[in-house]
Amino acid sequence: MNGHTALTLEDWGLREDGLDVARLAQTESLFAACNGHIGVRGNLDEGEPHALPGTYLNSFYEVRPLPYAEGGYGYPEAGQTVVNVIDAKPIRLLVDDEPFDLRYGHTASHQRRLDIRAGTLGRSTEWTSPGRRSVRVRSTRLVSLVQRAMLAIEWEVEVLDAAARVVVQSELVANEEIPSTTHDPRVAAVLRNPLRVLENEHTNATLFMLAETATSALRVATMAHHLWEGPEGTEFRSDSFGETARASWITTLEPGQTLKVVKLVAYGWSRRRSIPALRDQVSAALLAAEHTGWEGMLAEQAAFLEDYWDLAAVDIEGDDHLQRAVRFSMFHVLQSGARSEGRGIPAKGLTGPGYDGHKFWDTETFVLPVLTYTMPEAAGDALMWRHRILPAARERAAQLGLRGAAFPWRTIGGAECSAYWPAGTAAFHIAADIADAATRYVAASGDVDWERKYAVDILVETARLWVSLGYFAPGDGFRIDGVTGPDEYSAVADNNVFTNLMARRNLLAAADVVARHPGVRPDVLPDEVTTWRRAAEEMAVPFDARLGVHPQAEGFTDHAAFDFASMTADDYPLLLHVPYFDLYRKRVVKQADLVLALHLCGDQFSDEEKAADFAYYEPLTVRDSSLSATTQGIVAAETGYLDLAYRYTREAALMDVDDLERNTRDGLHMASLAGAWLVPVAGFGGMRDHGGRLSFKPRLPAPLRSLGFSLLWRGRRLRVEVNHHSATYSLHAVERRSSLDGVRPGGTDPIDSLSLLHYGEEVTVGVGEHHRLPIPDIVERSGVSQPEGRGPMERLP
Repeated sequence: MNGHTALTLEDWGLREDGLDVARLAQTESLFAACNGHIGVRGNLDEGEPHALPGTYLNSFYEVRPLPYAEGGYGYPEAGQTVVNVIDAKPIRLLVDDEPFDLRYGHTASHQRRLDIRAGTLGRSTEWTSPGRRSVRVRSTRLVSLVQRAMLAIEWEVEVLDAAARVVVQSELVANEEIPSTTHDPRVAAVLRNPLRVLENEHTNATLFMLAETATSALRVATMAHHLWEGPEGTEFRSDSFGETARASWITTLEPGQTLKVVKLVAYGWSRRRSIPALRDQVSAALLAAEHTGWEGMLAEQAAFLEDYWDLAAVDIEGDDHLQRAVRFSMFHVLQSGARSEGRGIPAKGLTGPGYDGHKFWDTETFVLPVLTYTMPEAAGDALMWRHRILPAARERAAQLGLRGAAFPWRTIGGAECSAYWPAGTAAFHIAADIADAATRYVAASGDVDWERKYAVDILVETARLWVSLGYFAPGDGFRIDGVTGPDEYSAVADNNVFTNLMARRNLLAAADVVARHPGVRPDVLPDEVTTWRRAAEEMAVPFDARLGVHPQAEGFTDHAAFDFASMTADDYPLLLHVPYFDLYRKRVVKQADLVLALHLCGDQFSDEEKAADFAYYEPLTVRDSSLSATTQGIVAAETGYLDLAYRYTREAALMDVDDLERNTRDGLHMASLAGAWLVPVAGFGGMRDHGGRLSFKPRLPAPLRSLGFSLLWRGRRLRVEVNHHSATYSLHAVERRSSLDGVRPGGTDPIDSLSLLHYGEEVTVGVGEHHRLPIPDIVERSGVSQPEGRGPMERLP
């Protein structure tokens, strides 16, 4: 079958009817199964056809050279690329010697379904071979959210019309061929044969393979064990050779008879552990999974997700398609970090090789706020990775002649991997983004122990960076020159407003945390803290009095206009069609920059300034980044453009299902999927957490009748229910569950009440109480425009 594929968002999942080989790469990303530690793309069980085969382990990478036509001091010399590790997904079928391949024969039906309550990918296919034998193949695949090392597959073949001889082959495969079909710099570098197989063994129904990378010297071990049920006379054998290990079954099936295989797969990797230790590690994980059993793994997966949805659900009335998209997006955000456990979260999660599998500022700015309020344990674990790479960040700062820590713009293992200085190292705002995420996590969780162990170091080292990067200019405050903000169509500018305001927050947070934890960092002296506070107080924040707006950096509003009218749809993204030097000197914005400051640092702007700034930057912003719709949607809602905010919400939530950027093939856009939560909560719910205090200014667009969402706050669940006339706040105790603890120990606030702000009015909500408050009349705005052809992409259900 190579016809039309129908993708349907369901209430609790995504369904595919039919198979379109041309769309395989997109569906492989959409149907990825992950847990933050393991990620497997939604490749077909039989291995072929495929677009991009992929199995990834968080932070498992190979090193490659970064060539330069002209080198320079401080340029990174090596890149890091995620490796497609040993693939354990393939279960191949031959029917009377004909390979089960949907490109041949006749496919009567083919359906796959991602069930986001069960946490499984299901598949059912009815196929007739070229030799006219009909079979039904069913499978269920899961990557365990409870047993982090485990992938499990239940696979079954049934003969439908006449007796047929079937051969089933379950494999482990290293060094699958990865195609490369584009020169887009956002796509991963292709590594040829990155793994060297050191051990490849079979013992009855168990397969074992261990391999290592040549340069990064990382080792990966994979062990698979099989259970099966088949008719009497079914024969089994296993073998291993080269880069393949295989378990095989042969039998003759009568109509209605089935052969069922359960495949349990354990993954482990390390740079330091010995081969025997890695073997023991995966063997132990496999033993635990065997003890649980297939049905037990299904049950614990469903229980984990039941807990998650009970605590985190966003409920929307008035747009069923948007409701489904929000749930789908939240599920993938959960999958990206639920069990990352000190490894960080890549921009594509573990759904594909895009951006070489690198981690950027996207994680801290977009993904971690969602996890902080829905699964704070995962947010804290992800931030622990930043603490782990602090030594490399200190070394990088020293190389650049700076103090403190200069976190890499893009990395897997901790070293800077960006070969383009203006849009890489110069984007120092990542330091403040990380500090902000750490501060938010501590405020929401109340985890004092985590703050002492990890946040103090992160905040101190980033504060030191800002003081050494900026300088006090007589009569001009504290300046930070020569940096790049979030907008990558402007670079190496002076006093980027977003950067400066985030640095101010970073400096003040560092001063406060040192005061709360005296003695944790005895090297921080009172004079240094005084300098931090002075730099924050005197931080330069440019303002164009002539236009009555904030330039995103000094001089931006004086740049020449960009000729949007001459651009066609094929000219976007501009980075692939317009020289950077032309972008840098014109008024064109790739993604929200100053507008992002209006959201994250909104307490530093008046309502009038926000409205003026948003109206100025909206016509200049082309959204060549999937990050932008979220921020524009949040600020559009705050400034009264509710219909526009609603359209941006749909764009963020449908980014990958509708493949709006035409690159979902390389993996899902985790930050945009996070936006499917952020815009309803921060935009229509008006939630802000400035200064570690929750405040709300809810307002709904006309199409939505109501909105409900929950936030975990210091061991409690705050539920917010909004309609067009009122908002209701209620506080609930959070049950402690083994799979979703919700918060780390160390919270200090009492669990019986929460003080919040509703349109500036203080409200104290006790456990079990419901407070219903009126929503003031909203003056809705309209009339703001975007560059020609770059308005929010509306998609009908």
